[in-house]
Amino acid sequence: MSKHQGWSQDELLVAFRLYCRTPFGKLHQHNPEIIELARLLGRTPSAVAMKACNFASLDPIQVSRNISALGNVSRADRELWESFSKDAESVVSAAEAAYARMSSSEPAVFIPEMEQPEGPTEVERQVRVRRIQGFFRAAVLTSYNYRCALSDIALPELLTASHIIPWSANQERRADPRNGIALNALYDRAFDRGLITFDTSWRLVVSSHLKTDNPPIIQRQALLDMEGHALRMPERFAPDPEAMAYHREHLFQT
Repeated sequence: MSKHQGWSQDELLVAFRLYCRTPFGKLHQHNPEIIELARLLGRTPSAVAMKACNFASLDPIQVSRNISALGNVSRADRELWESFSKDAESVVSAAEAAYARMSSSEPAVFIPEMEQPEGPTEVERQVRVRRIQGFFRAAVLTSYNYRCALSDIALPELLTASHIIPWSANQERRADPRNGIALNALYDRAFDRGLITFDTSWRLVVSSHLKTDNPPIIQRQALLDMEGHALRMPERFAPDPEAMAYHREHLFQT
């Protein structure tokens, strides 16, 4: 295995991608995914794990837990983190593209028969969208340890990475895991439709539209009785208060 001095931009991007998609407790040299990425990069698993862990020292929620870097955080590491904070979609798109080049893998793109793309540009757009969607789901669910932030349900098949500011409302926040919450399918739909939101203390607020006379038992137990319940915070990428303020103002049905 050849020795390396510095990390190229593509290497930094895939290491950052690894950090975002891997549970903190699995960021170690014995993780098969880290071993495989190290093989692709021509580096040692310990070096890849250390680089991924160093990004944790730049995450405010990890800093609050006294998580420190395992090595020297480089200027390039900080610049990448700052770029991600300002325009997550561009960084994620570049990271997913870099990983695809290195691994010779491409996410499957579903194209309905009646909606065939009009040339390579549309194909590329759909690939980009799928990459961003895949990253967002993995990063958000990983941050919440694949558990619903309200019900604590831990079945991935029932979980959704819910956008706080909708996908269509802000392109730069589409891939930002701080614009996401892990919710089960019921809460995701209620949140998306503005039937629930969270206050400034991250406690559940239920719309008056749900407060009907003699509601069904599931409506009462799963929604009405949960009002005031605190959102369980993630291990990384804490939800953005400004994004939730947008949700309360523009989406929530009082």
